[in-house]
Amino acid sequence: MTEPRPALAGRWAATVAKARGHRDGPDPAPYADNLLRRWAEPQRRYHTTDHLIAVLDRIDELADQADDLPAVQLAAWFHDAVYRPERSENEERSAALAERALPELGLDPARTAEVARLVRLTVTHDPAPGDRNGAVLCDADLAVLAGSPEAYAAYAAAVRAEYAFVPDPDFRTGRAAALRQLLSLPRLFTTAPAHDRWEEPARHNLATELALLESGRD
Repeated sequence: MTEPRPALAGRWAATVAKARGHRDGPDPAPYADNLLRRWAEPQRRYHTTDHLIAVLDRIDELADQADDLPAVQLAAWFHDAVYRPERSENEERSAALAERALPELGLDPARTAEVARLVRLTVTHDPAPGDRNGAVLCDADLAVLAGSPEAYAAYAAAVRAEYAFVPDPDFRTGRAAALRQLLSLPRLFTTAPAHDRWEEPARHNLATELALLESGRD
């Protein structure tokens, strides 16, 4: 899936241009470089540039469901920009990064605030009714759950690798609790297209992983 860095930087520049209404502003390239360096940090195994690309691609698929597509796309760029698996404040720090960077790039306060709000929403992936931007971002971020069995197994293995510092028994307990919480939700995906395409395979994958964890197998 890896997309060449210049192509990703081009996607970033196009989004920034739309977000600031095609007005003149600072060169977005240094900001792309900074973000892409963050997404390529060595502690990442799942939250990598490939994940960023996947989320951006899924947002493109759901584009007509969003009220402010550039804000959703920018939120995807920032949503895991700060990522340390042993810390719990990653989303807050990522949102704060957006709040610093976007005004420098010439975005207005309202759109900057919307991007930061969306980044913070990825803590819960629980958009309020009528939050179309939040629904698109959360659905795109969770779309990995609906991959093929092979792709889902690779995702689960990458998550485990990011938490390699956690002993197996503790990881199994925590991961199983997270899976049960997801499976208890009335629906995983909020937008109608995402629900129709991804709900059933995602629930199958989650239930399969949970059964494997409970049986003590990888």
